[in-house]
Amino acid sequence: MNPLLSAEQAVLGSVLLDPGQLAHLDWLAPDHFYRPVHQALFAALRKLRTDGHPALATKEPVPLSWVTDAVDEAGHHVRGLTAVYAHILISACPRPQHAPVYGRMVLEGAIHRSVTEHAIRLHQAARADALQGQVEGALHHADVLAGVLGDLARRWGSEPSPVAPATPPSPAPVAPPPVRADQVAEDEQFLLAVLVERPKAMDEVVGWLRPGDFADPAHGQLYRCLGALHHRGEPIDRITVLWEAQRRGLLADGTLTAEQLTAICDGVGAGSAEWLGEQIMRSSVTRTAAASARVIRALAENETLAPGRLINHALHALGPLDEVRARWQTANSHPAPAPPPTAPPTEESPAARVHAALARSTPQPAARSSEHPGPASRPSAARPPSRTHGWTVLTH
Repeated sequence: MNPLLSAEQAVLGSVLLDPGQLAHLDWLAPDHFYRPVHQALFAALRKLRTDGHPALATKEPVPLSWVTDAVDEAGHHVRGLTAVYAHILISACPRPQHAPVYGRMVLEGAIHRSVTEHAIRLHQAARADALQGQVEGALHHADVLAGVLGDLARRWGSEPSPVAPATPPSPAPVAPPPVRADQVAEDEQFLLAVLVERPKAMDEVVGWLRPGDFADPAHGQLYRCLGALHHRGEPIDRITVLWEAQRRGLLADGTLTAEQLTAICDGVGAGSAEWLGEQIMRSSVTRTAAASARVIRALAENETLAPGRLINHALHALGPLDEVRARWQTANSHPAPAPPPTAPPTEESPAARVHAALARSTPQPAARSSEHPGPASRPSAARPPSRTHGWTVLTH
């Protein structure tokens, strides 16, 4: 038995049995449900409540019309829904008064689903940019994912805060696109040759290019040797570089060979170090974005991870990309983007979050069927309009 499917059925069954339970589920939206038929039925139940269905005002047991009208309304948006399935939902609900707890389970599943989908989109954008030698798509989807994580945290009733997981996930490594991998390796070798030939060119890249930006670890270590010589003010040529590599144990452990060093140091050294460094940074941005996306997807697919921890761990996984992005902007003389303005809180926003948090943590007494709940309130978005378009799973 699928726990998420059972939770979705139990939520709907509880509302069909007791329409007053909708008053405790204002923080739950139709798009939080995984099955389209469940989305349509929950939206229909909310519409009947907003329209003031007679079942909400009667003191008698819930009339059959509450069920049949909900099925008819949902049938306008989805096929295959019958009154028989509605009664199956009713029988799947152990206790109608537990509806807020069932709703929390549905929301947890929606959060994991949303993070997974946006992580996949970020990874796809990063791979596409890597093939094209671009970074814009990956950075855009990283912004969207960060915005979604912030929205999810607030909908869950918490504040987003990057937290490192105790045990980092181990996503399967993905090789870079072979065509671009050859080009990136050539750019790295060319840059190193330029820096050996013209040591003063180090001043053009040392402020923002790091050893970790090189796709080939051996090239990164060689760049580290050049940086050390530059930092100490020592001369740079193929002999001093070879000596520095030996002092760091790179020859002994096989990271580099004397032949590799000679081939790089004696290569053609006429070129723009700044331009070549920017090409390497492009590769570093897309490679880091893809790595962050894989980590976040691995986190989201861990069903044992609570939503609050998932969100905070995912934000932490975006940290390396933020650092590389900042240096990429420095390399291109682009100022760092100003943080988006925070939307002013509305009067109902804090109350809605408190209500959602309380509904998740403590069972609410069942509402009397005679009570006429007010119109459902929707949690206000806490991020600017530029972020809300990234919310594709939980809100439309």
